Amino acid sequence: MTHIENISHILHYGITHHTSVNANPNFIPIGDGSLIAMRNNFLLNNGKRLGEYIPFYFGARTPMLYVVQKGFNMVAPILAENIVYCVTSVQKMIDKQLNFVFTDGHAVDGFTSQYSTADIENISTIIDWNAIKARYWRSDTDLDLKRRKEAEFLILGDISNDAVLGFLVSNENAKSRLIAFGVETTNVHVRPDYYF
Repeated sequence: MTHIENISHILHYGITHHTSVNANPNFIPIGDGSLIAMRNNFLLNNGKRLGEYIPFYFGARTPMLYVVQKGFNMVAPILAENIVYCVTSVQKMIDKQLNFVFTDGHAVDGFTSQYSTADIENISTIIDWNAIKARYWRSDTDLDLKRRKEAEFLILGDISNDAVLGFLVSNENAKSRLIAFGVETTNVHVRPDYYF
């Protein structure tokens, strides 16, 4: 997910890391700044820092999106129409031979396990797809649901623009803005149910 104003840069340079030579000088962040700072310094099992990776979620309506839209945790609220899902696939990352790590829950949670490219053939059993697809994550009978819903796929370095398979937006106005930026009409899909 990213701010809609970052899309023009993504169309030209792909999804770039903040340390990239192609980094967006006008990047508009979304999310909890203190969590982003913590992630930048969080050490993964492979010795690299979490902040070196570009994170993706496996599903929609994540707790992070809820915080961003509603403005909790001292995060300024952002309208749904200003938030865009950038969609790719695990297979596309494999085809591009990108270095990746994936997790079975929120990456900085102590209960979360980390997996490498060697584990990719088992991703369908490692990730809890019911948790990923859950519309809500608060459960009195499953206190770990929120962590598992936030499983992550982490890409090291930049992701070329041809690896972005499409974009999901909340309404027709956002779709029109993406088309004006140069996104092909067939690559933008309006999914209001993916937002809060």
